[in-house]
Amino acid sequence: MPAIEYRGIWRWLTKDFLGIVREMRWSYVPPLMVYLAAGISGFTGIIESFFVKEELGLSAAFLAGLGFWAGLPWALKMPFGHLVDLYWHHKSLFVYIGALLMAGSLMIMVGLTGHKAFMASIMALDVWYVIATLVSPVGFVLQDVVADAMTVEAVPAYGEDGVKIPQNEFERMHITMQTLGRIAIIGGSAIVAGVGGWLAMTMSYYAMYKLSLIIPVISVLGAVLGSWTARKLRIQYRRAGIPEEEICELLRPEECKIRPNWYILGGSIVFVVISVILGMSQIAAKKEVIFIASLGIIIYLMRQLLKDLDPLKRRDIIGIAIIVFVFRAMPGIGAGASWWQIDVLKFDEAFFGTLRQISSILAIIGMFALRGWMSRRPIPYLVIFLSVYATLMMMPFVGMYYGLHEWTEKIFGFGARTIAIIDTMADSPMGQVSMIPMLAWIAREAPSEQKATYFAVMAAFTNLALSASNLGTNYLNEIFIIERGQYAELGKLMITTTIIGLVLPVATVILVNWRNRSAKTKRVLN
Repeated sequence: MPAIEYRGIWRWLTKDFLGIVREMRWSYVPPLMVYLAAGISGFTGIIESFFVKEELGLSAAFLAGLGFWAGLPWALKMPFGHLVDLYWHHKSLFVYIGALLMAGSLMIMVGLTGHKAFMASIMALDVWYVIATLVSPVGFVLQDVVADAMTVEAVPAYGEDGVKIPQNEFERMHITMQTLGRIAIIGGSAIVAGVGGWLAMTMSYYAMYKLSLIIPVISVLGAVLGSWTARKLRIQYRRAGIPEEEICELLRPEECKIRPNWYILGGSIVFVVISVILGMSQIAAKKEVIFIASLGIIIYLMRQLLKDLDPLKRRDIIGIAIIVFVFRAMPGIGAGASWWQIDVLKFDEAFFGTLRQISSILAIIGMFALRGWMSRRPIPYLVIFLSVYATLMMMPFVGMYYGLHEWTEKIFGFGARTIAIIDTMADSPMGQVSMIPMLAWIAREAPSEQKATYFAVMAAFTNLALSASNLGTNYLNEIFIIERGQYAELGKLMITTTIIGLVLPVATVILVNWRNRSAKTKRVLN
């Protein structure tokens, strides 16, 4: 191999792969702790799947519909984000409220797994589970909004010597911070995935849910540490002689105020009122009406928020948001796939934990390795690549439904579990890749006094895509009926989901790029 190739590999290894370790700063730790709490919340994910399958009489279609309602609180990132901007100095309070809601949801599951008779004497177990499922995401949303805002505060504009950090290095630091945020979430999942699956074989579900109450404590500690770090950074800036006005712009202490944006607050109130009224009504298509109303409100708020940006920048970020929305809105297979893996492939709690741990660890390695690659590639390119890649990674599971694992076991001596592990190893490094460049763009380009609002509105738009995904999953599960022990339609469902997940994102990228090129051409000609 020529020396120049060795130098290229060495440069990639030291700058892109290992460089993130050198770029780690103490100020990054507080938001990473809040993100970590979100990641380790997956500690109960495996046992929850088994608990629902064994103890509750909920269908795959109902669970997909419940996923839609559980995803709606993420649309509330808009008012929460704006409130964080308005009350920046007290943003830790939002973390504390979120921690209480998370703890309340976990306490319900503690009751369901350890005091079933008592809980059933008050309300049906299914109702308790629905409440826990809907309360938990509100807590996570509150904490996620604050963590997003803290990532901006965590990246210093000046070095310890008082010299302003060069723009290219500053941009790279934002990419690093957002990458570390995704790593914290996935790393938390990696920490608990294998342990959770193994403990599920040795501990009761009741004991595991009690143990999970440590999760909100971690996020609270992150908020406390964040307040201390911000005060320390403010003192450092003052000692370096940085003007107070610039310190105010960078760290925004209590005396720095912005005016409430009543478009955002009013639109969000309308959204909440419509959602509650329709949710309590008997309208057959209420989920669809709420989704369309939510999408309309968010688009209106995005228009208000972005109207002051440069037209080309505005068109770029809108195009990116649309592409990411469609990519994240693709329907999934639903709970039936997990039931099939449990009943037919004989995957148990420990093996599910192993798969999740492998997935999480390799996703972290992938983000280390691909950090530079992400920063050099446009998001449309990434979405097309990830759509094609996800399609290829789905093929082994489709093949196993039609007996691939039986053939490989006869010919090569390995079966379903080996195929699942190999497929997970190949697929995992691409997790979370599509969101990092967009988050870094917001952290770098959004107005300093509206960082949390920009994060929240754009995240609300892209997270609403997950509600669209759950709606699509619900529709497909009503067309292809999957019941416990009845998996005749599962193969068709897998194939349909795979085709949709490939065609729609690629078509969206082509359409958005064509419109953007046409707009730029017209601007040049005029």
